[in-house]
Amino acid sequence: MPVRNRIAEWLPEITAWRQDLHAHPELRFEEHRTAGLVAARLREFGCDEVVEGVAKTGVVGVIRGRGAGAGKVLGFRADMDALPILEQTGLGHASTISGKMHACGHDGHTSMLLGAAKYLAETRNFDGTVVLIFQPAEEGGGGARGMIADGMIERFGIQEVYGMHNWPGLPSGSFAIRSGAQMAGADAFQITVKGRGGHGAQPHTTVDATLAGAAVVMALQSITSRNVDPLNAAVVSVCSFHSDTNIYNVIADQVVLLGTTRTFDADTRDLIEHRLIEIAQTAAQTYGAVAEVIYTRGAPPLLNAPEQAEVAAAAAESVAGSVKRDLPPAMPAEDFADFLAVRPGAYMFIGNGESAALHNPAYEFNDDIIPAGSSWFATLAEQRMPLT
Repeated sequence: MPVRNRIAEWLPEITAWRQDLHAHPELRFEEHRTAGLVAARLREFGCDEVVEGVAKTGVVGVIRGRGAGAGKVLGFRADMDALPILEQTGLGHASTISGKMHACGHDGHTSMLLGAAKYLAETRNFDGTVVLIFQPAEEGGGGARGMIADGMIERFGIQEVYGMHNWPGLPSGSFAIRSGAQMAGADAFQITVKGRGGHGAQPHTTVDATLAGAAVVMALQSITSRNVDPLNAAVVSVCSFHSDTNIYNVIADQVVLLGTTRTFDADTRDLIEHRLIEIAQTAAQTYGAVAEVIYTRGAPPLLNAPEQAEVAAAAAESVAGSVKRDLPPAMPAEDFADFLAVRPGAYMFIGNGESAALHNPAYEFNDDIIPAGSSWFATLAEQRMPLT
């Protein structure tokens, strides 16, 4: 059961949808045009139900199979938002909005799920219900949590949930997955180090926030090297260091550090949060300064349920002939993990070929993989909910 011929025939049409979305990127919770186009397509396909405005700009479509009374209810999710990045591809369908770009392939994910929706609405060769989830605000906006909070899971009776993301570096159109932890949980922190500013020629009259902030940066490196089990992967990264002065001879009153942590299990996540706050405050105090820490928990680790991971892998194998089941865990985060925290499911990677990296201004989604991605969703529906 390889790539569906019907879907392959639609490649020019689906590619046109994708490139239109790419040319008109919208950031988190701004996806009004995108959501409107998605809803219009779903109605055009003949979906049984189309609901807009879920978590502000999300769209949900429902397709009932021929035997919908007895089967499961599967949720298939695609993300819709773009990133605040200035595109540098030079393509004919490049972003028409300066400073906004589909640099993660969400335009492709949306288009692949739309292709699957068109096929499933036409054929309905399954016993159950497919709930199409077009999610806003994946890029740090908590869109998945918003849809859950809006009662989407319960309203549509979703029992299992599946999603897909393109992955540069994997062969074009190939599939990869792993059971268990596939992507890390991502938290954010802001550390404000407060001292007493003054003249750069009279440092003895100041409490140097820059010096104290530098000490905090160095001390935080001890968390993963001395507190976390070496066999348990984790990351603590300080990604921004900014003072409240911009002149060569003034010692700043305060500096602000911004960063992220990545973990794969709850105990390590708790440990890092506790130690980061403790170390920042103690290191700053050593230099006479004060550190105020805001630690914000983001998406949890993405954990594929074993049964559903194998179901997803079997569908991919049917489409592509093979699937990589031992994909190494990846440190990037994905808020699809919030769905997996409330329902069993799995998240599949589809190879984007040798493209630029995700979140890179030169990134481009590979339209050639659309038939494989759409076919995976369609095959998953038919194999998980077979007609009897």
